[in-house]
Amino acid sequence: MSEQYEKDGLSAPFKGITTNGEVVPGLFEIKPSGVSTEPVRNAAEAFIATLTPFQLARSVYPVDDIEWRKWMNQHFYARQGVCFAEMTDAQRQAAFGLMRASLSADGFELTRNIMRLNETLADLAEDHAFLGEWLYYIQIYGKPSATEPWGWKFEGHHAIINYFALGDQVVMTPLFMGSEPVKAPSGKYKGLEILQKEQNDGLEMLKALSEAQRKQAILNFSKTGNNNLTEAFKDNVVIDYAGLRTNDLSGPARQRFRDLIHLYISKMDEGHARVKMDDVDRHLDNSWFTWIGDTQSDGVFYYRVQSPVVLIEFDHQRPANLKKFATDPMKPTRQHIHCVVRTPNGNDYGKDLLRQHYLAHPHTT
Repeated sequence: MSEQYEKDGLSAPFKGITTNGEVVPGLFEIKPSGVSTEPVRNAAEAFIATLTPFQLARSVYPVDDIEWRKWMNQHFYARQGVCFAEMTDAQRQAAFGLMRASLSADGFELTRNIMRLNETLADLAEDHAFLGEWLYYIQIYGKPSATEPWGWKFEGHHAIINYFALGDQVVMTPLFMGSEPVKAPSGKYKGLEILQKEQNDGLEMLKALSEAQRKQAILNFSKTGNNNLTEAFKDNVVIDYAGLRTNDLSGPARQRFRDLIHLYISKMDEGHARVKMDDVDRHLDNSWFTWIGDTQSDGVFYYRVQSPVVLIEFDHQRPANLKKFATDPMKPTRQHIHCVVRTPNGNDYGKDLLRQHYLAHPHTT
């Protein structure tokens, strides 16, 4: 199954997510960000130093390797790299050190909690072969450098982080965050709950709109399935703008929209999140808010934020591994959430920055 997904999903060269099949040029530029990546670089080197030769051979790839694009949320996916389940305590702590250096405190805690809830899911689904807290992998791309492009990837069920660095610039997409369940009903992590702010702030954003604006934003009040469009192997998907263009939002509604975007961007470290939000702000008047589903406080829904430089999706999904507990296994539920953050127009995985770097500094394969 993994091979078939890869064959189909990677059949075309990378272009990036677009609104009409054509990449908007000139959106991304190689330039100093003013935010050092040295802590991330040092943490990556410290992690690499803990790996055995066998682990290194399975975990280190060229920075332009197609392995970047091989990620998937599904629990069965055959992943590469070194697995947390096989790591020593020292290796685990070094891996967490890399993640802490790269992410905000909230971003790191959310990732850890997704891992913990995957243990809850393993118990509920009675499947510890494909599910569990430690079935997550790390890969390194290129060599940690102050001047050359490099990066790392963390991946597993409901959590994928792609982290690209060039100098002091960072691109941290595609980013996938989710869980089933989102609140642990039992087990060692009973009561742990995630992604409620992403859920509730999205609904409050809709409610803050005028009636006329809500009519524009809502594409459909009926939500019968999964609506995310930019998950695994959708690097080149074409998604036209839809819903409400937010250029005429003012005052609290405009601030609420910006805060919603920042909620997702702030999974990065604070400095690079600020740089990314500057990018977002430059295109705030050409941003769109799209809604599908219920508007009640206990309803299920999908929403999307889309601009030339960021695409965010939130989706209440159908039951998957917990179908046996569902009243209606075909109906989306608040206990299964998927969130995705993308950089449209060719800069997921830092691809556009890498392209520009190679134009200025030709590399041999």
